[in-house]
Amino acid sequence: MSTESAIRDSIDEAATTVGSLWPIHSFVTANPLSGFEDQPFGAAVEQAASLLGGRGYPSAETFRTALERGQIDRELLDAELAQVGYEDDPGPLLDRMTDTADAEGRDADTAEDHVDRVLTKWLSAFLDEGSAHWSMPNREAGFYTAFREMAAYDSDIPKEGVVANLPEAPFETIEAVMQSYPESQWASIFEEQLAALPGWTGFIKQRSEDEDAWQSKYPISLEGYLAARLALLDAVDAPIEPDDDDLDVNPADEIARAFLRAWEATYREDLVEAVAAESQSMADSGTSGRPDAQLVFCIDTRSEIIRRHIEATGDYETHGYAGFFGIPMEYQGYDADVSVDACPPILDPQYRITDFPTDDDTQARHTRWSGIKAAADEVIEILEANAATAYGYVETAGSGYGLSLAARTLVPGRVHDLLDAAADLVPDEHEFSEPLVQHQYTYSGDLPVGLTTEEKVEYAATAFELMGWEEFGRLVVFTGHASETANNPYDASLDCGACAGNPGGPSARVLAKICNDEAVKAELRDSGFEIPEDTVFVAGEHNTTTDEVDLFADDVPETHADDLDQLRTDLATARETATAERAEAMGADASTGVSETERRAADWAETRPEWGLAGNAGFVVGPRELTSGRDLDGRTFLHSYDWSTDPDGDALEAIFTGPMVVTQWINTQYYFSTVDSAVYGSGSKVTQNPVGNVGVYQGNGGDLMSGLPLQSLMAADDEPYHQPLRLSTVVHAPVERVTDILTDHEELTEILDNNWLSLTVVDPTQDHRAFHYEESLEWSPVTERTEASRGMPSARTVADD
Repeated sequence: MSTESAIRDSIDEAATTVGSLWPIHSFVTANPLSGFEDQPFGAAVEQAASLLGGRGYPSAETFRTALERGQIDRELLDAELAQVGYEDDPGPLLDRMTDTADAEGRDADTAEDHVDRVLTKWLSAFLDEGSAHWSMPNREAGFYTAFREMAAYDSDIPKEGVVANLPEAPFETIEAVMQSYPESQWASIFEEQLAALPGWTGFIKQRSEDEDAWQSKYPISLEGYLAARLALLDAVDAPIEPDDDDLDVNPADEIARAFLRAWEATYREDLVEAVAAESQSMADSGTSGRPDAQLVFCIDTRSEIIRRHIEATGDYETHGYAGFFGIPMEYQGYDADVSVDACPPILDPQYRITDFPTDDDTQARHTRWSGIKAAADEVIEILEANAATAYGYVETAGSGYGLSLAARTLVPGRVHDLLDAAADLVPDEHEFSEPLVQHQYTYSGDLPVGLTTEEKVEYAATAFELMGWEEFGRLVVFTGHASETANNPYDASLDCGACAGNPGGPSARVLAKICNDEAVKAELRDSGFEIPEDTVFVAGEHNTTTDEVDLFADDVPETHADDLDQLRTDLATARETATAERAEAMGADASTGVSETERRAADWAETRPEWGLAGNAGFVVGPRELTSGRDLDGRTFLHSYDWSTDPDGDALEAIFTGPMVVTQWINTQYYFSTVDSAVYGSGSKVTQNPVGNVGVYQGNGGDLMSGLPLQSLMAADDEPYHQPLRLSTVVHAPVERVTDILTDHEELTEILDNNWLSLTVVDPTQDHRAFHYEESLEWSPVTERTEASRGMPSARTVADD
């Protein structure tokens, strides 16, 4: 094997422990320890603590608060503690737990710190995605070449060692630095160096794999970055070998594991008990008849709240489905400069869908008013980027501009009303354009433009099969979701995760148009879907900040006008009650729900416009009847599924390999961002600075922060709002069917066996009994398991939990 091949293989091996990081404008949730999922959770967090310095479990104070609030069942906790040999009262045990994040002192300005500062300076300049007004020279040649040409002019780089005469190729530089180390050490050395700045490394990893437009124009690779890093370390004579000391296991972790398991079991048992009880009730009840309308929402936990309130306003049926509505597409909106992937990152887009205009007059009005708005936005951008210009502009503009600044700061709710009024002047895209869904027999890049009739039928049928539909209302509404915030670098984190951090409205419009196609309807009927002639499919978008649901219903026939008017009235009522719940959760007066959520949406100083998916802890796969009427507190993902319409288990398999994996990513990101904000999250928004339109720093430089900010997770400095629990999945299906699916998917059994999430099945074919997944495709009845946990210790090894 050549030296270059050996280096490349070692880099690939080392890079597996660094999670990919997407740019913040398309915030994609991911487990920051995804590279460790082949290990048991306990071992993974210990190794990550050694490599990345992050804490793996909630703090003692977090556990103490949960215990005091009754979120941890005392009997379950005593049993878990007994299993690891602790009979003490929980209070003293919590006192023994210490936060070791900064336990050891560290030189504030080591040679490695100096290298980090130099690298982050050049990485931020090279990886900028359109925000810099003065770009780094020669970026087209790639990062290593551009860095090599600029290094001589950087006074922070000593002209010593390899860096004094950098080779032309990055592999030559790596070989020169590594020549005194045996090949057997290369992977561990590279792992140590890639983990030194895991945010930047994760971003480079993602961009080089994704091959997007920025990567195509300004290429960067892990080997190019690593070559620059090793050359700088050589220049400052810094060590590059990892610490050979044994893994430092925190003795408090054993106690923390017991508390965490008890907390999770407390939540899970309540959820499983509710689902099992409703499963029995469903078996004893008859059909409910045709609903007034059916609304399909994303499985997002925020949808649980609005769905509950909509169902309370009338005879409405709601369903949960992944928010990209099953269409793996690359989408370009009418006004968009670039296309975006509108599907989860575990899928590759299969189609290119573009909005095209259908109404010339409305399009012209949109263009005119959009141009005015764009000019105003450009002025604001200039002001933000240039302090001197900003002062001069404000002085010239005088009191009028000062009043507008004051209004946005002091009365953002009024500003929201004004912006709404101004927005009414600009027609929405759906009023004059529609997605080009019909197959065009052309390609955009490697993707076909539009879908064939057969493909349309397949995606529509898949949606209805996964949700178990057998009846259709007069109105069927596919409701995507998006967030509304001002001055928020994390706005994409509040949009649809299933749409790769983009709004879900376009995906809803595509599926609605597909289902309204008469040819598609005819084939669906031939396939057994009894779609009535009077069923009309409508698209909509749920604003998760204000709970307003906007229906894209311009082409709904007059025969359905009354249905549409009634639905809009009831959606407005549901919004009032849902926002009251949201406002109270954010510490505001429930009676101000609508106005408070609108204020947060418009306030450019608001650090917490909404809670997002904070609190997520459960994932229920089954009919809505299992959870309808029950307040799940916006903590549960809900995916509709009917086991009786899925005899082969294909639909359930798709849910397991798709939505369950994505929800686990979301859950682990929230978990780790909460337990260690400094390493796995992004700290406080107050001290953040955006960089290059790709991410944020803490302060004026350093590593890219990879996770969620404190304001998305904490009710106060020392009080988490998000309860850091691993995901509890509850599935309503025959347990044998689930076992068959897991048998065919080793990647699923791996994360289950390694305790990255839990799985419980409520089996309607076995007297609605619940079975909990243990390990190696083995199950235990929940009642027996609960009694055992409260009596005698389990034979299972708990250290790896």
